Amino acid sequence: MDYLAALLPSAGLAVLFVLLMRSILHADRRERAAAAKARAERGGKKPANGGANETGTPS
Repeated sequence: MDYLAALLPSAGLAVLFVLLMRSILHADRRERAAAAKARAERGGKKPANGGANETGTPS
């Protein structure tokens, strides 16, 4: 029974890590889908200034 008490904290952290990584990957997938949709709606064209904003710094 001592081995269970010794492994439980590590197993708990492993579960939390997996859930965190899953959440990050799903958020990235949703963000990429939204960016692709936005590109498709504006015709897939890049801005003439190469993506720089009004001050000339990259956005």
